[in-house]
Amino acid sequence: MAQAVPWFPVVGAAVGAAVGAVAAGLWHVTPPMVAAAVAVMVGVLITGAFHEDGLADTADAFGGGYTVERRLEILKDPRHGSYGVAALSGSIVLRVLCLGALPGPAVMLAGAIAVHAMSRGAATVLMVAVRAISTDGLGADYTRELRSSRVLIAAAAAMAISIVAVGWWAAPLAAAGAVAAFATGWLARRKIGGISGDVLGACEQVAECLCLVVLTGLAARWGLWWR
Repeated sequence: MAQAVPWFPVVGAAVGAAVGAVAAGLWHVTPPMVAAAVAVMVGVLITGAFHEDGLADTADAFGGGYTVERRLEILKDPRHGSYGVAALSGSIVLRVLCLGALPGPAVMLAGAIAVHAMSRGAATVLMVAVRAISTDGLGADYTRELRSSRVLIAAAAAMAISIVAVGWWAAPLAAAGAVAAFATGWLARRKIGGISGDVLGACEQVAECLCLVVLTGLAARWGLWWR
């Protein structure tokens, strides 16, 4: 598992390329928001709602649990409550609005690639920044025997992909990813004493949303470096 970590941003870039290509293609025949909605749903289908499930579970546990033991119990419950549904719905709505607000198909494609790569990079950094709460589970599988060098490779890959896709915009996107990783890690330490696979999924979603918000601001004021 640990050996696969450096490839996470690359896989993210591939998912982003699919999302961006769908949005860019539909932009020519449908309103931008419709194109963005279909594209985001394609991304959810490709990943099997993997990260969305982590976000919903984490929101339920952190919002609805009053003790560490209860929060850990909620994390293991496959059902979603009000906090989870609200977080999941908010994530999808925000991503659709941000992607649909981008000015044209080129920015949609390049932006989706950069954002998906950077959000996976943020989750990867969190793997070594905060300890796993247990010795079993997906989060523990990834962090067990994970060396810092692999995380550095993953972070460098996320940055390199983003620079190629959006140029200097990669710097503010990296800052947004760092904020997401720090905030998610800090909250996880307070609520359950560490991270789990669900928390890593939540981190990816938070980073993706923050990066998209930053991207909309950048695209509204500056053009892509290769256009």
